[in-house]
Amino acid sequence: MFDIYDNLTARLRASGNYLWPLVLRLIMFWEFWESGTKKLGGKNWFADIPWADWQKGFPWPFSTIPPELNWFAATWGELVFAVMILLGLFTRFAAISLIVITVVATAAVHWPAEWTSYEQLWEGYVITSRGAGNYKLPLLFVVILLPLVFHGGGKISLDHILLKLTGRDAGTADRIGDGIAAGLMFAILGVSTIFLEPGWGISFMVIALLFSLTPALRH
Repeated sequence: MFDIYDNLTARLRASGNYLWPLVLRLIMFWEFWESGTKKLGGKNWFADIPWADWQKGFPWPFSTIPPELNWFAATWGELVFAVMILLGLFTRFAAISLIVITVVATAAVHWPAEWTSYEQLWEGYVITSRGAGNYKLPLLFVVILLPLVFHGGGKISLDHILLKLTGRDAGTADRIGDGIAAGLMFAILGVSTIFLEPGWGISFMVIALLFSLTPALRH
């Protein structure tokens, strides 16, 4: 009985390496491509939106950049990285870049300007606009992008083809987790949160540094 179950789940994992990254890439391509094309053919509302309609506004260093440049970067970032996600080309870089774009936008217009408790913060986990924020959709985008950062574009991707062509696929088997692996995890969490709540991001970055530098955890 257990052998049948284990064989079935092993085959599901093997087939999943083809399917689930492709599905995530397709849906993320469409979401960001649609957003980018709308910006490309639309008006720069970064410059026109009244301050009262922002939540926190653009975080530093984006707050020091002119609205026109922020608009240009957001538009072409969404378009270019969306195509990279679709093709599975440099998937991890494209996914973390889209996370940064998403988190910066979340901080500007979706994250509550002020909150005093996690209960109050949770009120912003909605789709419709509220004074407490409306960060549900961008948070889901980040959650969908994170597996692509950690696991890559899967078997049906240009990244996988490049690994095969260069003979590096044999050296990409899962390695035992160590301090550096844990450090990378916390570093990615830091990048994913620092523009929303700098205290969270800095804390994750400090933890990442401690894990990476601790010899006992690196073996």
